[in-house]
Amino acid sequence: MTSKANDLGEKLRFLRAALTRPRAVGAVAPSSSALAHAVAAQIDLSRHGPILELGPGTGALTRGVLARGVAPERMTLIEYDTDLAKTLRAQFPGAHVIQGDAFDLENTLGTHYTRPYVATVSGIPLLNYAPPVRLALLESMFARMEPGAPVIQFTYGLTSPISPSARIAVKRAAFVPWNLPPAHVWVYRKR
Repeated sequence: MTSKANDLGEKLRFLRAALTRPRAVGAVAPSSSALAHAVAAQIDLSRHGPILELGPGTGALTRGVLARGVAPERMTLIEYDTDLAKTLRAQFPGAHVIQGDAFDLENTLGTHYTRPYVATVSGIPLLNYAPPVRLALLESMFARMEPGAPVIQFTYGLTSPISPSARIAVKRAAFVPWNLPPAHVWVYRKR
């Protein structure tokens, strides 16, 4: 299949998911390679261990992480949409793709969680959820990560979807104007 056919297929899969579940998709187009690069740049490659990705959608961020040199076997992808999860399995055969709910990591990961993650990448549109739901998701991610490991989240909002606190450090790591719409990359760490 040609690259243009792959791009068209990805856009069609994205459009179908956006039309059927707009709140869960929360975007007008798949993430750009520039955004994927900015997100992947936040992963510390000196940390060896598994990496979790929540809401990979069409796999744009996954491709960015893999292009950075991360082996697919280190990746665990959690995608809610059944069709997108099936496509991700075909695109990334070495990665562990789980069709499930990122807001219920305990049950979704189940026996797939064998050791703490060294990074979590999130494409979940946090701004579509109430602040307590966002915070609960972040705490659930932190509970499954190595101390000091980053949660890397992108958003289209101008401010962080989760405010800093005595327990959470927040840093805007990048602004990506070449994404549609322009995006900010945020890094969260547990204090």
